[in-house]
Amino acid sequence: MSALYDQIQEAAAFVRARWAHAPAAGIILGTGLGKLAEDVAADAVIPYADIPHFPRSTAPSHKGQLVCGTLGGKKVLVMEGRMHFYEGYTLQQVTFPVRVMKALGAEVLIVSNACGGMNPQWGRGDIMLIEDHINLLGDNPLIGPNDDRLGDRFPDMCFPYDRALLALGRKIALEERIVCHQGVFVAVSGPNLETRAEYRFLRAIGADVVGMSTVPEVIVAVHGKMRVLGISVITDQCLPDALEPVHLPDIIKTANEAESKLRALVSRVVAEF
Repeated sequence: MSALYDQIQEAAAFVRARWAHAPAAGIILGTGLGKLAEDVAADAVIPYADIPHFPRSTAPSHKGQLVCGTLGGKKVLVMEGRMHFYEGYTLQQVTFPVRVMKALGAEVLIVSNACGGMNPQWGRGDIMLIEDHINLLGDNPLIGPNDDRLGDRFPDMCFPYDRALLALGRKIALEERIVCHQGVFVAVSGPNLETRAEYRFLRAIGADVVGMSTVPEVIVAVHGKMRVLGISVITDQCLPDALEPVHLPDIIKTANEAESKLRALVSRVVAEF
C-alpha cells in the first residue's frame, strides 16, 4: 500500500506543478456528458497519458483529460472521461484519479453517469440523484492491505451520498424546473447490457437504474472522507416486458440531449455547496 500512496503523491505533484490551486471539488463526467467541461474556465488541461500512473480512458466519447479551472466561482478538477472495470483495469486503477483529487485537496466528489432506467415511472433523458447504491461488480477497490493514510480499514457506508448535497440538488432541480428523481443505482461489470431476466432481478432487489461505473469511485471517496453527490442520466429504458435492442449512438445522443440539465444542476451545486 505504500507504493499506492507514493504513486498518488507523485501524480498529485505532477498536477500541482501545472495548476497551483486546491480544488473545492472533483467532478467525473460519464458517457456523453463531457460538454460540462466547456463551462469550466480552464487554467490547464492535462491528458491522462501525461499524468504519472493515471490509467487511460478507452470508452467511446471519453476524451481522457483532466480540466483544471473554475466553475461556479470555485476551483475544480473535472475528469473528461473515466475508467471502467470492463476496460480491463483493476478497481484500484479505476479509482486512482479519485485518490489524486483527494490528495490535491478536494473535499467533494460529484460523479455522473449514463445509465439504464428500470423504474417504469421514469423516462429517457430524466435525471436521478443517487441516494444509495448496490455493488454487483464482484470486486471492491478497498480489498487488500489498508493504508491508514488514505482511510479507515472499515469505512461506514450508511450514507455514502451526502444528505446535504442531495437536498441542495433537489432544491436546485426544482428551481431550474428539471425533472429530477432520487433513487438507487446498481453497478454491474458490463460491457454487455443485461438480459430481461437480469433486469427483473435488479429491479426486484431495489435498484431504479443500472450502470457500469460510479460505485467504485464512491467507495474510495467515502474511504477518503469526501462528500459525494451522484447524478445519473437515464439514457435508455430497461423494462423487461417491453425491452428493445439498445445501440451506443442512441445512448450518447440521449445523454447529449440531457446534458444541458446536468450542466445547470452541477454548476449551481458547485456554486452553492
